[in-house]
Amino acid sequence: MDIEKIRQDFPMLQGKTMQGKPLIYLDNGATTFKPKPVIDEIVAYLSDYTANAHRGDYDLSYVVDTKYEQVRADVAKLINAPNPKEIVFTYGATDSLNLIAEGYAKTHLGQGDEILICVAEHAANTLPWFKVAREVGAQVNYIDLDETGRVQMEVVKRAVNDHTKIIALAHVTNVLGHVLPVKEICDYAHERGIIVVIDGAQSVPHMPVDVQDLDMDFLVFSAHKMCGPTGVGVLYGKYDLLKETTPTRLGGGSNSRYNSCGVVSLKNPPEKFEAGTPNIEGVVGLGAAVRYLMAIGMDQIAAYEEELRAYAVKRMQEVDLVEIYNADAKMGPIAFNIKNVFSQDAASLFNKYGIAVRAGQHCAKILDEYLKVSTTVRASFYFYNTKEEIDAFVEVCKKGDDFLDAFF
Repeated sequence: MDIEKIRQDFPMLQGKTMQGKPLIYLDNGATTFKPKPVIDEIVAYLSDYTANAHRGDYDLSYVVDTKYEQVRADVAKLINAPNPKEIVFTYGATDSLNLIAEGYAKTHLGQGDEILICVAEHAANTLPWFKVAREVGAQVNYIDLDETGRVQMEVVKRAVNDHTKIIALAHVTNVLGHVLPVKEICDYAHERGIIVVIDGAQSVPHMPVDVQDLDMDFLVFSAHKMCGPTGVGVLYGKYDLLKETTPTRLGGGSNSRYNSCGVVSLKNPPEKFEAGTPNIEGVVGLGAAVRYLMAIGMDQIAAYEEELRAYAVKRMQEVDLVEIYNADAKMGPIAFNIKNVFSQDAASLFNKYGIAVRAGQHCAKILDEYLKVSTTVRASFYFYNTKEEIDAFVEVCKKGDDFLDAFF
């Protein structure tokens, strides 16, 4: 993989500065930069073939329809979904998880039923379950993490009981990383009639994900974390489960007919979930991002990022001031703190050297019960980052006196 050639595809990597320093972007867990093919496709829609989707009987509308539906096929190919109609376009992973919780779980759960999550989950995979559980009388319980922050299969087995109906977990969590044993969990869950929901926001952009092999029931992810635009995401669901899921929004495009008596006939999935004018420029941008990633190869991206992360951990462990909370994870971000320095203060000093990192609770606001620290700094990488950028980042980690003196 020619990293320097790849970097030329990203305008944000061409001479951008922050605080007068060359920009080093290590906040890819929050959002990613966009390559030229994605930008060009969005601009082409806005300037060359603007029309609504699924609304017109003229040539321009046909072009939009064709490109829009091709993205569905491209996404299905990326995750090896057997049917493009199992791909629903949403406004992001959060929207997708809310749709599963409100549209599927709410009608399939009852008093005393159980939803299993873990304390490392993002708010998007926590708060919707809290809400649905309150409304139907179900309970949200937790699968314990081991001492490294992993969800282990034997712990899942201990957590599951006769009341468990849904297991909802991140494939790779957004703070601790670690790759969930999805296939084993799904095999065990399905033997017991349990539905498995996987948050793929931090996995699909970084590694091969095969929904048929892993056999999850639902998978969600966001375009903007995989070189695509903001405001568009994906919900994959097994087709029979999508048919059992109730739309949370209704309007044009979602129904085949209705009458003045309020009798409504909804379309089949995925159309019944995509009411109203869709985010067309977002969807075509997602399609360009998917094609861009597949052209590089998800295997190559995963291997390079694993190497990059291991290099960063090794270099950071050479610095006494740095405390890493997930050093042995192979994938995902590095969660750390500079000893005796508040995480936001540390992030502000990194900013002075042109380095963008995230600080805080990272929307995983019950993880502090496990980590025993309230906030962390997070460095998250993508395939356009380099070892030279990591070296510069580590040099700032060494500036202990600067961290302590910067704000006093």
